[in-house]
Amino acid sequence: MDDAEMAAWRSYIVATLLLRQRLHRELTDCHDVSLTDYEVLVCLQSQPGYRMRMSELAMYMGVSKSKLSHQVAKLESAGLVRRARDPEDKRGVITEATDEGLALLEKAAPTHVEGVREHLIDLLTPEEQATIAVAFERVQAHLLATEG
Repeated sequence: MDDAEMAAWRSYIVATLLLRQRLHRELTDCHDVSLTDYEVLVCLQSQPGYRMRMSELAMYMGVSKSKLSHQVAKLESAGLVRRARDPEDKRGVITEATDEGLALLEKAAPTHVEGVREHLIDLLTPEEQATIAVAFERVQAHLLATEG
């Protein structure tokens, strides 16, 4: 990579790590929920019936099925989700947000949104926001199309 490419890559990596750490700290300090737990609940909340197959949830979260299984087990122990066999495919497992999980998500969402605004959105012009959206939609489409 040339210097400009390396600067873009390094800035993205370091800023993303720092941003995720900050958002995680704000959620844990205010609501005793990790950023990863919050993201699982967001994925579930966005689906009909607040439920998803574990394999699909793992893809959305960008983690392996075994790592997600460990994460969901922790959420299940806390009463925030429940797992059940997929009624349409007995080999699959569905994860569903509980009322307690949805209540936690509703309570924590303003903290998360405030953090995203303060540490990212409000630092960018509307044009920069649009550029980032277009660029990462392209990256996302490429990665999803080439997933094997």
